[in-house]
Amino acid sequence: MGLLQAIAGSIGGTLADQWKDFYTVPDGLPATAALFAAVPRGTNAGRGSNTRSSSNIISNGSKIIVPEGYGLLLFQDGAITGFAAEPGGYEWRSDDLNSKSIFSGDGIVDPLIMQSWERFKFGGQPGTQQAAFFVSLKELPDNRFGTQTEIYWDDGFLNTQVGAVTRGSYTLKIVDPILFVKHFVPAAYLQAGQVFDFTDIDNAAASQLFNEVVGSLAPAFSLYTNDPGKGNRITRLQQDSIGFAKSLSDAVERAYQWKSDRGLAIVKTAIVSIEYDANTRELLKTVQRADALSGARGNSNLQASVAAGIQSAGETGGAAGVMGIGMATGMLGGIGSLQQPVAPAAAAADDPIAKLKKAKEMLDLGLITQGDYDALKAKALGL
Repeated sequence: MGLLQAIAGSIGGTLADQWKDFYTVPDGLPATAALFAAVPRGTNAGRGSNTRSSSNIISNGSKIIVPEGYGLLLFQDGAITGFAAEPGGYEWRSDDLNSKSIFSGDGIVDPLIMQSWERFKFGGQPGTQQAAFFVSLKELPDNRFGTQTEIYWDDGFLNTQVGAVTRGSYTLKIVDPILFVKHFVPAAYLQAGQVFDFTDIDNAAASQLFNEVVGSLAPAFSLYTNDPGKGNRITRLQQDSIGFAKSLSDAVERAYQWKSDRGLAIVKTAIVSIEYDANTRELLKTVQRADALSGARGNSNLQASVAAGIQSAGETGGAAGVMGIGMATGMLGGIGSLQQPVAPAAAAADDPIAKLKKAKEMLDLGLITQGDYDALKAKALGL
């Protein structure tokens, strides 16, 4: 009492030639269409022509073709009586003992749809007349989000609250068609000729999703930037479409239970722009400067500065200049990322032996070159 699978897999022209009349997906659908009525087609006016686009009612013996990327939903009096997610050709039979209600496939839809079917399955005897609808199982693109004013979240890397105005888009997927139809789609869309489209500005249900995504952006940013696996860097957001999508999907699920109540999930995101507030921009500049002076690059900059100071001290003849360089090196050595060894403080200015000893230590540490050392030695000995 339900669907009989005539052929599984992709459907070509052969089956369409064999079936003079059948139901399938209508032509000219937008890529963002999520739910719509099946339409009858026939070969009388050429294969694929739509003969009675207003009717999606099937009865005993009706043939239905389910294309790749779509699921078939059958209804009677508002109750779901059948579902097929496997592409192929089907025949509706209310009196055949070999027919069944569910063809769920092997993907993510399989375990989810079986749970929902057991929860909502039709309790009576299916009648001979059914309404056929198709639901998209593809990623549905171009779902946009944006904020008019700054949103704020706690950032683990900057160790403070940051704010930004942002906009972008995400792809949406219907992972449980039964939950989606039962709990989210308004009844007005369960009619022939209606198309449920998430990007339709007149779709109040889709507008609700937009508002919920915007309300989840701050928690999503916080989840992402405080995840050690992401390096705690907000600057990686725009290059990590899947990583931020997971953070956004988790935030939406926590607040609004999209997957568990509505059968929806966010798959990918594209951040078009992030405009940070003035305080955050200053913080990011400071971080950039610190990054530029960290590690080997910072040590190279330090050694170049010390060498230039030693050369200047040698040219002016002042041991005080050498002492100043030593003090400066000592102060910089206290910075955690600049671990260059620090020379001891210089001896008295009138002690040539102390000067030579200090210069030799600097030479051994690589702070000055042999030429610098020879020049200081000649200067100290009055040569």
